Amino acid sequence: MSRWLPFEEPLVQLDEDLARLDRELQSLDGSADADKLIELRQRRDKLIETRDRLLREIFSVLKPWHRVQIARHQKRPYPLDYINGMCSNFIELHGDRTFGDDGAVVAGLARLDGRSVVMVGYQKGRDVRERQRRNFGMPLPEGLRKARRVMELADKFGKPVISFVDTPGAACLVEAEERGISEAIARNQMVMSQLRVPVVVIIVGEGNSGGAIALALGDKVFMLEHAYYSVISPEGCASILWRDGSRGADAAAALHLTAEDIVRFGVADGIIPEPPGGAHRDPATAIRNVKATILQALAELDQYSPEELVERRYQRYRHMGVFRESRDAVKSEP
Repeated sequence: MSRWLPFEEPLVQLDEDLARLDRELQSLDGSADADKLIELRQRRDKLIETRDRLLREIFSVLKPWHRVQIARHQKRPYPLDYINGMCSNFIELHGDRTFGDDGAVVAGLARLDGRSVVMVGYQKGRDVRERQRRNFGMPLPEGLRKARRVMELADKFGKPVISFVDTPGAACLVEAEERGISEAIARNQMVMSQLRVPVVVIIVGEGNSGGAIALALGDKVFMLEHAYYSVISPEGCASILWRDGSRGADAAAALHLTAEDIVRFGVADGIIPEPPGGAHRDPATAIRNVKATILQALAELDQYSPEELVERRYQRYRHMGVFRESRDAVKSEP
């Protein structure tokens, strides 16, 4: 996948010039001419200023389809990047104790600023081999049952659960159906609704369909600025509505799947800002922003008893969504 997305074309030459200048500066040793160093640094500063201005202009007018492309960017941080970047002593657990292990789901114990927590999430993989091993982040039933097993451990020992969502959807395979993917999704939601510990959900990239909701029921749900959350992928929606999967951009606009939309609907609680140009341009800043949001959410949730957490979570989802009842008279057929 290209480092640049199609709508970022004005940035391509600037990024290449900056990379060339950085290489030139690194190649110069301490004996290099001082005037030459000053000139190169000034040119670099000017290029950065121009690039940042263009980034602000481009990213201030993004369309929903652009957000989908950013959320899918191969260089974007994945859950393990966030977990390893913000936690210490992460111990990954494997297997569902029933069938096997699923590489699409990561789950384990970690310490977050000295506090013991449980981390779960979907991992897509970076290269072709890893993506195949992890099924492109699309969970099988055993993956969801592994996450459930680890979340039940969190409940047993009173540890908060942090869930990272980034998936194109649950696995669409015959073996997934044979092993009960629908049941696994539903049971995960039931278990998460009854956990007596704080549950914080972060949608860091794609949040599609049953795969997303299987790990997204929490006390607090946040979305990264360029993540999206939808009942179906834009291409899948276009294939159903118009029999044309190439109309993904039209479907993305109709689905209202951006972070702003989801917060407006009351499904998510807030938006986590990303660095200029998206999380893939500055992963370290994105990780810091996510960590700060999680710590703030946990501090707020710590004031509630286990019973209050369960009741508040029930009320949250019981009252989610609105409907309008039409009182217009319906003319009867003669």
